[in-house]
This record gives sequence, structure tokens and C-alpha cells, in this order.
Amino acid sequence: MPKAPQRSRPKNIKQAGNNKSDKNTGGTSQLRIIGGQWRSRKLQFTSAEGLRPTGDRIRETLFNWLAAEIPGAHCLDLFAGSGALGIEALSRGAASCDFVELNHEAAAQIRQHLSTLNAEHGQVFCQTAKTYLENSQKHYDIIFLDPPFNKEHIDEIKSVLNTLINKDGLIYLEHAKNEEISLPENWTAEKQKTTGEVVYSTWRITC
Repeated sequence: MPKAPQRSRPKNIKQAGNNKSDKNTGGTSQLRIIGGQWRSRKLQFTSAEGLRPTGDRIRETLFNWLAAEIPGAHCLDLFAGSGALGIEALSRGAASCDFVELNHEAAAQIRQHLSTLNAEHGQVFCQTAKTYLENSQKHYDIIFLDPPFNKEHIDEIKSVLNTLINKDGLIYLEHAKNEEISLPENWTAEKQKTTGEVVYSTWRITC
């Protein structure tokens, strides 16, 4: 098994076999697109329990990491929430992005944002991430994985993710600093950073 560089191994993540600047005002929040064709566009969405959009600083760092990967990529935004990650990917040239979000209101807002932006290559699926993964026949180059913290969602879906990600594809993972996560052996860490209580990292899927 290829070993990830020590500098890239986030704390509290172990591999199997290896024993926001978003504004919130009242009940609404504002999401700003950082770069690409819709740069600086602002989108409003209604706050919901557990909805935690990835902030500007983290998104900017992430998409700097992915600058060479995004153009032409087929992406999946699981636990999409506000849709911030998938919309940013489309803005920066991704060929397509599927958004999976269980909350009906949040899913409807993502559809509205895609319509507002005339984004023709985004689709929204209102269902659980596990249900989507088990039934989808699609394959992806990049998967954004930003579930509600400390809910064990990653353990529920990590094995299924391997069947949908293309070889040498990338998975972006965001989790709480105090959250211990076990990942499959074929996930090789590439980048990682901690901002406040959030750890975010990218993982190359080797087979």
C-alpha cells in the first residue's frame, strides 16, 4: 500500500490496515462565489439545522489545491447543504456536478441557485447520500464530502464511494478536529489543513 507523506496525514484520521466568512443574518445566510465565471456573485439561502456552508477561506484554499483538476471534471457534492462546493466547481469549469441533499428546502434552494446562474450542468437529488451512492450508475473525478460533524456519516458510505470514483480521482473530506475517522487503504492523502475546529483534506483514490 502506498504510504501517504507524514505532512499530509491529518490528525485523528487513520486508514484501515494502519492500526466562514459566509454571512448569517437572522434566518438567512449569504454565500459568495470565490472564483471562475460567477466570481463575486452572491446567493441567499435560508439557514437550516446542521447546515454549515464551507467558508470563503477554506473554499479558496481548496480550489487552489484543485486548480489543475477542476476544468472538465465530473463532480459529486454529497451532503451538499448550500451547494457551495459544487457551485464553486461549476463556476471554475467543471463539466458537471451532481448535488445530493436530504433537506427538501435546501435542495430546492440549490435548484434555484443553479437556475439563477443558468448552470445547465448541475443536477440536484433530494435523498440520503447512502441511497444515492447505492443506486447511482455514474462515476466521478472529484467527490466533495462534507457531512454534518460527529454523525458517523463517513463510516456509512466510505466503502461505496470506491465504486463511484474514477481511478486516480480525488475525494475532498471535511470534518471536525476532534472527530476520529477511519478510511480505506486505497485513499492516499495529498493535502490537509486545519482552520479553527475544522480539518479539511484531499485524498487520491489509487484503485
